[in-house]
Amino acid sequence: MRVRLIDGATTCDDVSMPTPGPPPTAALIPGCTNSEAHHAAYRSAKTDDVIFVCIARQGRHWKVQLDAMTSSGPTIPDQAVTVLQSAAEALVLAGTVTQANIAPDYISMWAIEKEARAREIAAAFHAALHGLGQLYIAVPSERGRA
Repeated sequence: MRVRLIDGATTCDDVSMPTPGPPPTAALIPGCTNSEAHHAAYRSAKTDDVIFVCIARQGRHWKVQLDAMTSSGPTIPDQAVTVLQSAAEALVLAGTVTQANIAPDYISMWAIEKEARAREIAAAFHAALHGLGQLYIAVPSERGRA
């Protein structure tokens, strides 16, 4: 079974997560509605040591999933999780998503009406996780000081 992605990106049968480097654009977020595509994308993320991200159709709506456990990068600190939670709450208040779960290593949001919007949200949160992880590595924290 082949699944079409926006702008002619690769199909789910050829799912691979982007290699380390900048997070993917919305058009390159894997569509993982079927379980085989989801498992393939997750394995690829683990192999490539990157944060897993995908969208999946659920009935007439879409779900966004991110999982930082596929990456050996740092766990996002609580202060950064607060920023992600605020963004997710804004999406809920705006009616863009009906529910969101935000944790330091996992994000899920669902009941998004349009595929393109789900891709945009997935790409934005993936970039945020990636960027916050890089910032956490670059900026010394109080926990490391004597």
